[in-house]
Amino acid sequence: MTFVNSLRAGGIAVMLGLAPMSLASGPAQAANDPVVATVNGTKIMRSDVTQAYGQLPDQYKQVPFEQIFPALLDSLIDTKLAAGAARKAKIDETPAFKAELQGFTERLLGSTLIQREVETKVTDAAVKARYDEVTKEMGGKAEIHARHILLKTEDEAKAVIKELAGGADFAETAKKKSTGPSGPNGGDLGYFGQGQMVPEFEKAAFALDKGGMTDAPVQTQFGWHVIKVEDKRTKQPPTFAEMEPQIRQSMMREAGAAFTQGLREDAKIQRFNLDGTPAK
Repeated sequence: MTFVNSLRAGGIAVMLGLAPMSLASGPAQAANDPVVATVNGTKIMRSDVTQAYGQLPDQYKQVPFEQIFPALLDSLIDTKLAAGAARKAKIDETPAFKAELQGFTERLLGSTLIQREVETKVTDAAVKARYDEVTKEMGGKAEIHARHILLKTEDEAKAVIKELAGGADFAETAKKKSTGPSGPNGGDLGYFGQGQMVPEFEKAAFALDKGGMTDAPVQTQFGWHVIKVEDKRTKQPPTFAEMEPQIRQSMMREAGAAFTQGLREDAKIQRFNLDGTPAK
């Protein structure tokens, strides 16, 4: 069974049957919006299918619209047929249906209002301003790429420095003699900035030039270190394109929460316990 056939077999139909359609207009209202099916005289427009596609989970959107179109259209046809049969059975007149419809209407009204409020607050300009604020302190910081060899005693460290001065390879020596966890990787610590290492190690490492090595062992709480700096660079903040989705989502949550809190502050709210007595 192909991916699209498996969707047609039930996945999309279930989702479209349970998920409320958005009130937002899509390509739907464009001039080129032909009828793509009729169900007992009721038209289904291409825009209806486009809107349904836009509401699918991301995993379903991996399938191109043209390829998934038949499955989506089948789902909309099935929904129209089921809804028509339900009206004939007068399900829409039952108390249970009316109660559920009222609850759905309340949720849709509330979410639509909050969404509109959020969209007025979280503009492209506002997101860019937040990015500038967040990254203001992130860029322009020095980072170094270093290796180290950790030894138990000062004498052992001095002996290693002598070997290295005589032409021994730093990475190979680290693999053989370092007692630190980075030893098997040639003592490679990768890039790090200030504040990420213990003070004694950091001071000695940042004092070295690119390609430089300590000429005396550096003692820390972990033992005695021989340090070599492979590279130095200025750390750049993530680009706007990299951070924009995260920032936008965060701002949308903030705006929605602030709007809801404002509604609470302007309302008179009473709470009761499960037995109906006033809550403290």
